Amino acid sequence: MLRRAACLAIAVAGLAAADASAQASRSAYLAMFDRNGDGRVSEAEYVGYLDRGFVAMDTNHDGTLEPSELPGGRGRAVTLARHEADLRRQFRRLDRNHDGLLDARELTAPPGP
Repeated sequence: MLRRAACLAIAVAGLAAADASAQASRSAYLAMFDRNGDGRVSEAEYVGYLDRGFVAMDTNHDGTLEPSELPGGRGRAVTLARHEADLRRQFRRLDRNHDGLLDARELTAPPGP
């Protein structure tokens, strides 16, 4: 449970860096992730965008968020590899049509179980 909370905190930190006005529409939100401008978000684009929060929080740049680097200064350490694996699982839950890409509707939908 703490690991999941830490992943959520990392993702929120990455999103907080985004321009709040861009979140006013689905297409603008998708554009923040969509590095190649094709109107869809690949798994690599999704993970790459949300990794920004991890990198910002990893103050000693060792690839692991120690408890002291996590919000509240406690919790279990999270490695970048573990964080990215969690993001890939989340991507697959969001990809409702299983085409390997997220459209604006999928990207903005709450993740499924």
